[in-house]
Amino acid sequence: MANLLNNLIMTRILAAITLLLSIVLTILVTIFCSVPIILAGVVKLLLPIPVVWRKVSVFCNFMMYCWCEGLALLLHLNPRLKWDIEGLEGLSKKNWYLLICNHYSWADIVVLCVLFRKHIPMNKYFLKQQLAWVPFIGLACWALDMPFMKRYSRGYLLRHPERRGKDVETTRRSCEKFRAHPTTIVNFVEGSRFTKEKREQTRSPYQNLLPPKAAGIAMALNVLGSQFDKMLNVTLCYPENSSRPFYDMLSGKLTRIVVRVNLEPIHEELHGDYVNDKGFKRRFQLWLNTLWSEKDAQLDAIKASNKKAGQ
Repeated sequence: MANLLNNLIMTRILAAITLLLSIVLTILVTIFCSVPIILAGVVKLLLPIPVVWRKVSVFCNFMMYCWCEGLALLLHLNPRLKWDIEGLEGLSKKNWYLLICNHYSWADIVVLCVLFRKHIPMNKYFLKQQLAWVPFIGLACWALDMPFMKRYSRGYLLRHPERRGKDVETTRRSCEKFRAHPTTIVNFVEGSRFTKEKREQTRSPYQNLLPPKAAGIAMALNVLGSQFDKMLNVTLCYPENSSRPFYDMLSGKLTRIVVRVNLEPIHEELHGDYVNDKGFKRRFQLWLNTLWSEKDAQLDAIKASNKKAGQ
């Protein structure tokens, strides 16, 4: 009994030390990489010359790669962590990709950055407007031309119809900047992190997902069109740490990350005017909902497989 108690105490002490080291490392890496990106963004703002913009963008992407390497070091602090990955074959840093993914936690961004850093161009995320005010991160994301999306309630839009379509315009402006060099545009199409409470509030027809929002990726496809080589349909799961994966990641308790990557062709029928063409909008939503149903079934299978393996 005494040995069991001592082991429990040592485990908690080790978790606390790992948590502290992870937080300090994350802050230091973020500051080290974001400050040069922010300064480069100011240069790009003051000198809006195409050749300068291209050089600065290359530098910013390199510093983001350094940030991803720092996050990889963070994950290496946990010797128990196991990766279960399928579908990385055939990817290239010379291509343009649209990456869609389910969203559980802040850990998702770390996983995507670390996993894909050597396989595809640097990820550019669709971000909530609130993240613009996060120290260092907000300005760095601005300098990297990531679009900040404002979410309005239906009631607010009824009172302020002039705000309707603002996110679509933000998406269009950002995507235009990505034409110059290979880019991976990442969209968590649920628009929010999954919880059981949110699933009930949104009356989601899925067991493991929130209903997908189609406007962002529809606009990205419309602006960049055939420039996208493929769509990466990514499914993330933390089958043994589903309640708080980010905290468990920082404290060294995360034990397994499951990632499934499906390369999807981008057919011509996925290009269209999502805002003004109601027929295209319905077809696009049907396509995305079908994709989401398949992802929901895939998550069920991953969880069932993990449960069976643990018995």
